[in-house]
Amino acid sequence: MNRNTFYFSLLSLAVAGCSSINNKQASGGFDYANQKEAKHLTIPSGLSAPEKKQTYAISDDINHQGPIGKNVDIRAPSLVLPIAASSRIEGDNNQAKIWFDQVLENTDLHSFIYQAVEEQLKSDGVAIDVIDAENKIFESQWYNREKESGFWLFKDVESTESLRFRYQFETKPHGRSVAVIVSLVDYMKTDESGGVKEMNQLDKQRAEMAMLNEIVAQVDFKYRKHLQENRLLRASQKLVTIGQNKLEEPAYIVEMELDLLWSNMPLFFEDHGFKVSDLNETKKIYYVDFVKPDISLWDKIWGDELPVIELIDQRYQFVLSPKDKQTTVTIYDADGNVIPLDKLELIFPVMESGLSFRNTF
Repeated sequence: MNRNTFYFSLLSLAVAGCSSINNKQASGGFDYANQKEAKHLTIPSGLSAPEKKQTYAISDDINHQGPIGKNVDIRAPSLVLPIAASSRIEGDNNQAKIWFDQVLENTDLHSFIYQAVEEQLKSDGVAIDVIDAENKIFESQWYNREKESGFWLFKDVESTESLRFRYQFETKPHGRSVAVIVSLVDYMKTDESGGVKEMNQLDKQRAEMAMLNEIVAQVDFKYRKHLQENRLLRASQKLVTIGQNKLEEPAYIVEMELDLLWSNMPLFFEDHGFKVSDLNETKKIYYVDFVKPDISLWDKIWGDELPVIELIDQRYQFVLSPKDKQTTVTIYDADGNVIPLDKLELIFPVMESGLSFRNTF
């Protein structure tokens, strides 16, 4: 046997050895693997049974082989991961079920979640069938998996496994909460020992949880994508224009309701060299002192300088007034004169960005 053949044989043995490890049972000399289940305590007649604590009891709802012995399946049951916005689980059961609460007010929640299920199956290369549209029950076609053994050109199909899932929706009467329940409805496995059509309870639970968590991740992705699209839309949208107030004076028109803009104006002042000296909330007037910010050399080097508004250092009034669902912002100088149109146009690039609050939110 030459050296290359010898190394290849060792590699084959190593691969075969790794594939033979059973992760379902404990490996090693654990004492509990040799234990036998204790008999229940027999209480003589006429005596009361002592209180039985269930704090550390191991349930066999999933693991039907019992809590002890060398054949016990040591894997922990899978859990539902509520990582998507406003997702939650109720109770402490082994059902693959999760609730989603309304996040997008202008979107039908059931349709949004169903699209996530459909998109997840599509990415897996599996179609979805409508079983009962009225009761919102759907099923996937077959997921097919193959397990190969061997190495490189010497691979063989060791086993094939096929699964089909059911997706059932529950909707609260108010329509703002939708639950998704995933259950395994069909199973087939074929290997060298033959074929089976039943999956053990723990594997079944883990498969259902894994599928449900894929759907939750897809819902989370869709939420994030929607948020990104809204941000891009906001970034490209003109939220500030130049127009006139009700007195036909030149003013900025902001696509924001009066109360919301009023509460956000201090953020604008803080970032652009204005200091609020007084205000009249009833008339929606801010009295501010303006001092043009100094841009240091280091600010320019590190790119930390903020856009500067080309105004004279003095006191100004910012008067906000409602206009439909918009708000007009009229600026007056220390003498009560309105800032003219040509000046509004000159400082518009900085004012447009600032009153849109793009760099703030």
